Amino acid sequence: MTTVVGIDVGGTKVAATLLGPGGMGEHRQQPTALASGEELIAQLVEIVGEAAGGHAYAAVGIGVPSIVRFATGEIAASTNIPLAGVRLRGVLGERLGVPVFVDNDATVAALAEAHDGDLRLAARNLVMITVGTGIGGGIVIDGRIFRGGSGGAGELGMTLIGLGCGPDLQAAGEHFPQPGSLEALASGTALDHLARAAAAADPGSALGRLAAGGGPVLGADAVAAAQAGDEPAAAAVRRWAHALGVGIANAINTFDPDEVVIGGGGATAGEMLIEPAAQFAAGYVHPGLRGRASVRLARWGATAGVLGAALLAVHELEHQAT
Repeated sequence: MTTVVGIDVGGTKVAATLLGPGGMGEHRQQPTALASGEELIAQLVEIVGEAAGGHAYAAVGIGVPSIVRFATGEIAASTNIPLAGVRLRGVLGERLGVPVFVDNDATVAALAEAHDGDLRLAARNLVMITVGTGIGGGIVIDGRIFRGGSGGAGELGMTLIGLGCGPDLQAAGEHFPQPGSLEALASGTALDHLARAAAAADPGSALGRLAAGGGPVLGADAVAAAQAGDEPAAAAVRRWAHALGVGIANAINTFDPDEVVIGGGGATAGEMLIEPAAQFAAGYVHPGLRGRASVRLARWGATAGVLGAALLAVHELEHQAT
């Protein structure tokens, strides 16, 4: 395998690793420099050097929480990092002296999840849904990333799964996530709302008692209370899983993948999320597709982003050579 460096850029941290014939090297991690685009770019140059550790590398892959125009590496839109409008591929390529490839962070995580523990391609067709503060997504078709016409494919959180209908239906506005979207109903933020509603509805429940103590009531509290047998909390988690299940079904109906993978912070809920979500999804999948795609938790966890970024560089170098 060609030696490359992968970088995962997030709103709170930047991680990097070397990937070569011997596998992944030591992970390097720093708090994200958010003061300016120039400061963040300088940080990326620095962390590449740290991850390389003096080893030669042929390219750099980067995953960012942004919509990316892949051909130019331009950050078309970004809310969490100060790089909107920057042609990151060219800027970093000039500073590092090697090819640089930039893509969406959930997209490169999906590429990592398509590979097994030995970094062999294990799923040629895969959809990944990342459940965190918001919801992201990545799509792999026939072993390669699917980006769409402009590079923005995979914004699964924006798909509508609960849009109302009737005489009070209003035109969509400019605020995102839209009411009724997968992100509005199945993200970690959505579970926070469900947990607080459950606490208010049943003051005697575990969540109700937590709220009475004056502390914040969050989605993680609902998961913990549900695991301990609290029924109001379990009902909130099931409602959250139901919404995600609709999103999973939409992914299966649209892409007919081999696997749908759930990652992000929400995946820490484990079987309490994935089992009911998969069951709910089965009820919405077309009968001709039902039972073919597996639904599982992400195997690479927190390393998916940095590994996927490195694999992006490997794949693009191989593609250019053919």
